[in-house]
Amino acid sequence: MGIILNDYQTTLKTRATLSGTGVHSGKPVSIHFLPADADTGIVFHLAGKDGQVRELRALVSEVGATDLCTMLGNPDGPHVATVEHLMATVFGLGIDNLVIEIDGNEVPILDGSSMPFVEAIDLAGIETQAVKRRFIRIVKPVRIENGASWAEFRPYDGTRFEVEIDFESPAIGRQKFASDINADVFRHDIARARTFGFMKDVERLWAAGYALGSSLENSLVIGDDHKVINMGGLRFPNEFARHKTLDAMGDLALAGACFIGCFRSYRGGHRLNAAALRRLLSDRSAFEIVETTRRERGRGAEMKAVSAPLHAPWIL
Repeated sequence: MGIILNDYQTTLKTRATLSGTGVHSGKPVSIHFLPADADTGIVFHLAGKDGQVRELRALVSEVGATDLCTMLGNPDGPHVATVEHLMATVFGLGIDNLVIEIDGNEVPILDGSSMPFVEAIDLAGIETQAVKRRFIRIVKPVRIENGASWAEFRPYDGTRFEVEIDFESPAIGRQKFASDINADVFRHDIARARTFGFMKDVERLWAAGYALGSSLENSLVIGDDHKVINMGGLRFPNEFARHKTLDAMGDLALAGACFIGCFRSYRGGHRLNAAALRRLLSDRSAFEIVETTRRERGRGAEMKAVSAPLHAPWIL
């Protein structure tokens, strides 16, 4: 199969810390990653001004907004924005349980990719736990459309992404990234792809209170002449499509478990990704919950369906 199907859940061996700036808020923020017990899932702890800590689970049911980024919680209350690059790292490296302490309302943008999160987690180390991991296996196609855009899940013997984008700007045009996913593929082919935007949109975004922390240090910027203005240019010829794949991985990590299947999209984004995931999880006949079981005499592993409680986090 495409993704590394570890039999058991994972967490970090030790604490890790990163600091930076929110790409939209422009405010400094520090984030701490702490090991967590099996079956904890991914949980954000937000430090409030009143000294209280609010808990937000990294699940699609907690998504409060998808404008320009994915936000968990209530935009007018406790929330944490721009979680997608961090959640893509959690998905790509196969981390099941993690407590994330954050002293602001937005995950730091760092260099605009997932690579700084990968490096921090690699430094902390990943630890295997003594509880079986469960997966969401797609058993029938589920598709959602919005104008010319669409996204779908299809059965597949592995974990695969096929993401295609189509922009009028000749700097991007029509690009596609398609690959089975495992930790090595994520590290080498996806994690370094940076977020991007257009210079012509900057003033409008600033006026709306967005992109206040955006710079050439953390974003690919396309100028009015339809050329990338960053020194050094692109990290990959199709870096834009790879970053859209990274975003999709982060959004689908909010299922609460890795999926076995193929996710395909055309002209997608955070809103479409979240809608497709909700559509999948609302159709209990479209997926089953499975875990690995070892065959006899060292013949490897196979997947078996298991009973999932009705309150399981991935079931809406």
